[in-house]
Amino acid sequence: MNMRYPDPHKMKASPGGSAPHRRVSFIDVHCHCLPGLDDGPRSCRETVALCRSLTRDGIGAVVATPHQLGRFGRSAGPDVIRHAVEQVNGALAQEGIDLCIAPGAEVRLDERVSTLLAEDAILTLADRHRHLLLELPEDAFIDIEPLIVELAGLDVDLILAHPERNAPLMAHGQALWRWLNYGVTLQLTAGSLLGYLGRAAAQNAWWLLTKGWAAVIATDAHDPGPAGPCMTAAFAMIQSRLGVSVANLVCSGNPARVLSMERIRSPLLQQRQEVR
Repeated sequence: MNMRYPDPHKMKASPGGSAPHRRVSFIDVHCHCLPGLDDGPRSCRETVALCRSLTRDGIGAVVATPHQLGRFGRSAGPDVIRHAVEQVNGALAQEGIDLCIAPGAEVRLDERVSTLLAEDAILTLADRHRHLLLELPEDAFIDIEPLIVELAGLDVDLILAHPERNAPLMAHGQALWRWLNYGVTLQLTAGSLLGYLGRAAAQNAWWLLTKGWAAVIATDAHDPGPAGPCMTAAFAMIQSRLGVSVANLVCSGNPARVLSMERIRSPLLQQRQEVR
């Protein structure tokens, strides 16, 4: 699919505030903004409302990530998602909403992931065959090391969606550390950092971020409600606790690398280089 994306290297961070006149600073790589495909918006009108709230939050580009596999099966196939993205981008242009949507998916763990990817039955982020957003089951721990190795052979990196909300995963820190050393990226939900998704999620999110294990922040927004787009507030809190370089990296720099097909930068590596 030939889509026009904003140049991520020209998107400068604008910490603090969310006034409409500020330069766009964020790319959201996990957002359920397509109508009628999953548990996100049910109609185009709801999608437009969500997209307005995204732009008010300083977001200028979004990877739409409807659920694939798991309880949603394969009903939202790649072509369905690509068509929906085209339709939504057209609707946003008509409404004068300055937001670019790219196709993607939040893929539920399945033993067929590598095969389905090769068959173009599931989508990577921004449809660029570089980063796959994976959702793990929340009722049991499963070691995904074999899948990590398989996808590495296809030059595809895994991004784990909202690990802070996954109690079985958080109880297996050694396995998580091993996955990180294989190049897996952890994506936290902005609302978790702000306490909107419960105390446990907030504590886990800040633990992962403070240790330098989490590398990407995204909204995981399904609607414009209280737990919807809040990247600006999350950026400000990260900046106040961990510094502007960490905030820029996880909220702006690394999400931009998804669109530019670059390897995501580890906060641990950056911290070590800054110490030197």
